[in-house]
Amino acid sequence: MNREQALELVQQNLKNKNLIKHSLAVEACMRALAAKFGEDVEKWGLAGILHDIDYELTAESPENHGVESMKILEEYDIDPDILHSIQAHAERAECSSKMDWAIYSVDPLTGFIVAATLMHPSKKIKQVDLGFLKRRYKEKSFARGAKRGVIEKIKETGLELEEFMDLSLKAMQNIDRELGL
Repeated sequence: MNREQALELVQQNLKNKNLIKHSLAVEACMRALAAKFGEDVEKWGLAGILHDIDYELTAESPENHGVESMKILEEYDIDPDILHSIQAHAERAECSSKMDWAIYSVDPLTGFIVAATLMHPSKKIKQVDLGFLKRRYKEKSFARGAKRGVIEKIKETGLELEEFMDLSLKAMQNIDRELGL
């Protein structure tokens, strides 16, 4: 499966535009992380864009999130590492690789970055800087849904939180138009 096919499949399965934007954000961050680690950028990007393909289908039954993704994706020729990472992000499999830990941690971070952008006076992601993100991150009441403990698991890859936040912010800034931010 290539990127265009993956995006088409995501658009067939997700009707909520914000969920599609979230998938694009995770894809951008995963691609940037893969480049940082010297890993396969396309492979990591596919994991990112496909990770929530079953989100609308499992909205009323979150215990099936990740499980339904496997049913949707089983007929496609997708690298087993990608499928494992999709399951790992949804806590349906143990994180056992850098890609697993990356997607697990980046999923909530993208939501945090969007929330911070919407709180920024400009409401433009290109105007958000790392300092702004770090200040919001320290506010425990800010973006509570973005689980900081999960975000901080990025350390399992050897990457420090600050660098992770900076790299992810820049990746999302590079697709600001697609994100509508």
